[in-house]
Amino acid sequence: MDIASIGGILVAILGILAGMMIEGGSIGQIAQPTAALIVIGGTMGAVMLQFPLNIFLAALKRMMRIFISGGGDNEEFLRQLVQFANKARKSGIVSLDQDLGSIKDPFFRQALMLAIDGTEPNEVRKIMQMELDNKSEMEEKIPQVFEAAGGYSPTVGIIGAVLGLIQVMQHLDNITEVGRGIAVAFVATIYGVALANLVFLPVAGKLKIRHREEQMAKEMVLEGVISILEGMNPRMMETKLRTFLADGKTIEHTAEAAA
Repeated sequence: MDIASIGGILVAILGILAGMMIEGGSIGQIAQPTAALIVIGGTMGAVMLQFPLNIFLAALKRMMRIFISGGGDNEEFLRQLVQFANKARKSGIVSLDQDLGSIKDPFFRQALMLAIDGTEPNEVRKIMQMELDNKSEMEEKIPQVFEAAGGYSPTVGIIGAVLGLIQVMQHLDNITEVGRGIAVAFVATIYGVALANLVFLPVAGKLKIRHREEQMAKEMVLEGVISILEGMNPRMMETKLRTFLADGKTIEHTAEAAA
């Protein structure tokens, strides 16, 4: 779990609610289902109009990835690559064919399969880089969905406030109702600004980081497979690939242990 994401949401919500209550406010004052419906519905509709449905649905599914710590697979990939390098050096790269079933990552499996089939290193790099670029182009659109939502929601919140004020103007004969109605109307603006700055834009930023972490992992895998295909010393390969690890940690199973 990503503690920063969970902690960030809790700190933001608690900070805002605590400040409001210190000033004498209450949660009931901002709990307006109608305002929430206008802002959320209007924002989703605008985003769906801008993006194809498959990208919109993919963005909703990817949203949960902000709570999952990234980079966890990199060390496992590195351990496997070192292990495969030692085995290929002893028994030949064709011996890795029986290990393909143990690889869960499709990109890793496809790259190693090409290497086992005798594909030239340059061709392996070209093929896998093309797949990496094509997938990256699709993945880069996911954060753009939340960035667009962050741009639309404050404006939709203003629309909700104006709609509320229109209803208020119909009851100018009752000053008590006018005051209460104005307060309720501006809740939509609060929802729009809060969703943009506390949810949509932060989610977009975190998903960009997750995408880059996954891209780095695939680049490491590609370099590792090509190094195996070129017959690089496992210890040298491990040293080279460790530069892809964001925190610079060493893996538990080094080339010597794998041997």
